[in-house]
Amino acid sequence: MSVEVINFGCRLNAAESATIRRHAEAAGLEDTVIVNSCAVTAEAVRQARQTIRRVARERPHARIIVTGCAAQTEPATFAAMPEVDRVLGNASKTAPATWNEAKRALDFGIGAGEKIKIDDLASVRETALHLVDGFEGRARAFVQVQNGCDHRCTFCIIPYGRGPSRSVPAGEVVAQIRRLVENGCREAVLTGVDLTAWGADLPGEPRLGALVRAILRHLPQLPRLRISSIDPVEVDDELFRALAEEERLMPHLHLSLQAGDDLILKRMKRRHLRADAIRFCAEARRRRADIVFGADLIAGFPTETEAQFQNSLALVDDCGLTYLHVFPFSAREGTPAARMPQIGRAVAKERARRLRAKGETALRRHLAREVGRQRKVLVEQDGGHTEHYTEVKLERPSTPGTIQDAFITGHDGRRLFAA
Repeated sequence: MSVEVINFGCRLNAAESATIRRHAEAAGLEDTVIVNSCAVTAEAVRQARQTIRRVARERPHARIIVTGCAAQTEPATFAAMPEVDRVLGNASKTAPATWNEAKRALDFGIGAGEKIKIDDLASVRETALHLVDGFEGRARAFVQVQNGCDHRCTFCIIPYGRGPSRSVPAGEVVAQIRRLVENGCREAVLTGVDLTAWGADLPGEPRLGALVRAILRHLPQLPRLRISSIDPVEVDDELFRALAEEERLMPHLHLSLQAGDDLILKRMKRRHLRADAIRFCAEARRRRADIVFGADLIAGFPTETEAQFQNSLALVDDCGLTYLHVFPFSAREGTPAARMPQIGRAVAKERARRLRAKGETALRRHLAREVGRQRKVLVEQDGGHTEHYTEVKLERPSTPGTIQDAFITGHDGRRLFAA
């Protein structure tokens, strides 16, 4: 393969990786591996470094370029690696000119003495719709409609890797999804760093609910629209109404909750309390009875006591969560949480294990409830996902990219089986 992109991290990175590959190939890069890194945890950075070393061993003649959030926040770390040829920041990684310049630099040594090309994200005030016309072999596409974040949660390094919040205008989003649908996309997933902040920097300050309505109104041929991770405190009334009224808006939300104890939430500098999260889930379920929730949760945040951790455990049942993304706390240099009294890595990992076990129980409960029901499955290879983003293995071959009626016959604790 002439250009390979290895992606780490969130769905936004996944969307950008497709664009990066397209521009790198158009620029004429050959035998090049691009590592699109993540900075959300120290482990993510370690995995990126480990992958770079592995690629260098397996493909000794390949040129290695590192970009993404970890490249933006820790450029010297990657530039110091002898395996790395170039380090590119987040601001320009999806611009064609970046890869044309990288091609010249690698081929002719222009700027070779300066491995690092990082822009100042603090000055970035707009974002472009950096997308491709679809993902190869997939009927689902991630659509970047927002980038950056204006909040400063005490544990989070991402605002320093992504810059301030900025939105893609609704007209551009609709036009892009129309192209995706024309090329076979059956489900569009709206993504962003702080998705519910969409529109705050646009004329008239529209909200995410207005964008969802516009997409569904102008694109009746789009079978399914899905929303990725959101901050529940920012959800607007129009989005709630769309959830209740729009059948094509999928009944699945992934929530940025992080903890279930009020004092820990305050120390994280989150903008919601425990009761707010519970109230949100109850209201969303009132609007859409079959809605399913996922959530991000951090175990072992600095100063967290066992009693406070128990509140996070209890939140799984109190909110009715189904899919958990659990992270043992990882101190990121430069964040306020890194300067707080730490509880120790071993304790954080043990609490994360217990929280994941709780999540596995919640998932099994959801899977058991699905048995005997009829669901619509977006087919991908030998399986797919239901409306609730539950993974399904199909017992009979189906055509990828189609939406099939499927009868749920069982589960294995991780995914459903369907006839």
